[in-house]
Amino acid sequence: MYIFQFSTMSDEERQAAEEKMINDEFQALLNDYLNSNHRRKVDIITKAFNLANEAHKGARRRSGEPYIMHPLAVARIVSREMGLGSTSISAALLHDVVEDTDYTVEDIRMMFGDKIAQIVDGLTKISSGMFGDNVSAQAENFRKLLLTMSEDIRVILIKIADRLHNMRTLSSMTPAKQFKITGETLYIYAPLAHRLGLFAIKTELEELCFKYEHPDIYAELTRKIEETAPERNKIYEHFAEPVIKALDKMGIQYEMRARVKSVYSIWKKMEAKGISFEEVYDLFAVRIIFEVTPGMDEKKQCWDIYSAITDIYKLRPDRIRDWLSHPKSNGYQALHLTVMGPDGKWIEIQIRSRRMDDIAEKGFAAHWKYKENRVEEDSELDKWIRTIQEILANPNPNAIDFLDTVKMNLFSSEIFVFTPKGEIITLPQDATALDFAYRIHTRIGDHCLGAKVNHTLVPLSYKLKSGDQVEILTSQTVNPQPEWLNFVTTAKARTKIEASLRRQKRRIAEKGKVMLDELFNNEPIDNNVMTKILNYYKVEKREDLYYLIGNNEVVLPESPDRFYKIKETLPKSENLFMKYMKQAMSAMKKSPVETGLITSPSDTDKKNISSPAIDTKQVYELKEERFKKNFIVAPCCKPLPGDEVFGYINDRNEVEVHKRSCETGIKLKSNFGDRIIAVRWGDYHQYSFLASIAFTGIDRIGILNTILSKLAEDVVVNIQSVNVSSNDGIFEGVINVHVHSVEDVNLLCSKIAKVDGVSTVHRSLI
Repeated sequence: MYIFQFSTMSDEERQAAEEKMINDEFQALLNDYLNSNHRRKVDIITKAFNLANEAHKGARRRSGEPYIMHPLAVARIVSREMGLGSTSISAALLHDVVEDTDYTVEDIRMMFGDKIAQIVDGLTKISSGMFGDNVSAQAENFRKLLLTMSEDIRVILIKIADRLHNMRTLSSMTPAKQFKITGETLYIYAPLAHRLGLFAIKTELEELCFKYEHPDIYAELTRKIEETAPERNKIYEHFAEPVIKALDKMGIQYEMRARVKSVYSIWKKMEAKGISFEEVYDLFAVRIIFEVTPGMDEKKQCWDIYSAITDIYKLRPDRIRDWLSHPKSNGYQALHLTVMGPDGKWIEIQIRSRRMDDIAEKGFAAHWKYKENRVEEDSELDKWIRTIQEILANPNPNAIDFLDTVKMNLFSSEIFVFTPKGEIITLPQDATALDFAYRIHTRIGDHCLGAKVNHTLVPLSYKLKSGDQVEILTSQTVNPQPEWLNFVTTAKARTKIEASLRRQKRRIAEKGKVMLDELFNNEPIDNNVMTKILNYYKVEKREDLYYLIGNNEVVLPESPDRFYKIKETLPKSENLFMKYMKQAMSAMKKSPVETGLITSPSDTDKKNISSPAIDTKQVYELKEERFKKNFIVAPCCKPLPGDEVFGYINDRNEVEVHKRSCETGIKLKSNFGDRIIAVRWGDYHQYSFLASIAFTGIDRIGILNTILSKLAEDVVVNIQSVNVSSNDGIFEGVINVHVHSVEDVNLLCSKIAKVDGVSTVHRSLI
């Protein structure tokens, strides 16, 4: 940060240096704007800067730098990296003014007009982060974000820019805060950036999250990428030489370069496939970006370049991706192909026009640059916003489920299917016939009886594939059933089914209430009697009782007298006291420590004094003697000592330890930021953890004995189970073994890898 350069200056010198730094950054922002093709509205940007600079005067960020440097940085991202104009730049400069100072939205409207005020208002509503301290606030803030996005997409674009700058300056935060912010970013912001076509920003957000969550792995993979660069450059040069000659002969203007995969995507591939860095064969892709020749068709030029390349190199047919005719729903257009290069390596090539490249990097923001002639490009965004509006119209009352429902379609791959009339419908990968029905219309989904795919009858749960032609069969007697939720993958279908089920439950409950009222001759039911009835049927709420009655799950007696005869139950407090007394009587011969009983019944509702409050600002030590007392290992990811982990304080005041890469952990970080804690492993010598090692190879007689004997060399190994299967000369095996740390697992993996015939070996989830 700039501020540290001023630490040895006097106050006057520091103030002058800071003012120069701020003005230099503002001038850089104006230069970014003036180098774009937007109309020159410098006055309104200058006015917004002056107001923000005055409003934030004296405020500083956690890093120590003047606060105004943050809105300036966000405005530069909005201008330079998203390609937005003066309205968005001004709103970015003002985005924290209403939240952090005495200015109101009305003040902004008076000075800058309705549009900028509307965007600033939208940003202010969600400025505390999409996630508050309690679950209902999280969902409400997320709904606000989606609502403002549907009013003006620039709200979410500026919010993503704000998050990007926060991620770039995350080092000044505490570890627990870092985990919370990276969790939010991976769970919501990166998928949103992807869905809006902001590929470069989405990649950087993922990279920064990975860098903070897995610093050692990030550094190691970065080093390996640098070390293998000369070899990649040689492969690229061999490949490029004849291609350059062919493209030059065509007389087109173009640029060709090799783009290395991001560290995060390489790591994800390694994790998903259980392979090493050396086994990732597609470390880079070749990108060809051309300028459209006047009078030439853009798509035809893509196919001409494709033809020139496939005349030189052998094509891999199953790896062609044509996103020219049918762009992805985030607007992405390109032609992808994979060919066998001269060095015997498969090489992926992405062919794009300059317009397509702008849209790929800057997303929907870039559409406005080309909007005069290509208004239809916004149609996919409009479809997505309509879907969001439908979800918001029937929100799931459970906050976490609501977030999951919306997120379902943010990061999905796509398939293209056809209606009986030949219209193309875009759906997420793994979408079912029932998803298709709801995509056509809610009423068709609600009364869906079955489907015909390519003229063959299929069930509702049938997973569709690209190119399928789908006809939906309906019946007015059919209504959504609870099991339908297991048949759908799209947010729209899930939302509509849940809304229908809630309506059905209300109707059944109303019927049940009428039945109970009729039993009591439609006279008001006394509260004491109602409590007896609820206790009799073991139900907590009246609505649940009415539903059970209406659904014939409980049978009412012929006369209400049955309920009047039920003995009065003790109040909960008395039950609690009696429970305490019984425990005390049965534990008379035990010590107070053994019983865990407290001194008086009135204290029983208090938290156990043996579990003191945990300070989330401190790093929590995971000591061996504390295991199973103050922390537990999460069953979803089963971390081992040595894994990069974080802690989550659960409802029992226990520290639940998750891997930083755990999918469940990412959800916890994004939804319960105030419960996240930084943790540190201790040394484990007595207690062992269960780990699983998977391996494959070429089968031969005695190979399992060889592997087991290798494991027993130099160390005593406590193996819980071994499972090996063989098919067509290839074997697969899994060993579950007790270890003390990740180092033990790595040692065992290296021993197995040395066995002749073993081709892959890696740690896997049990």
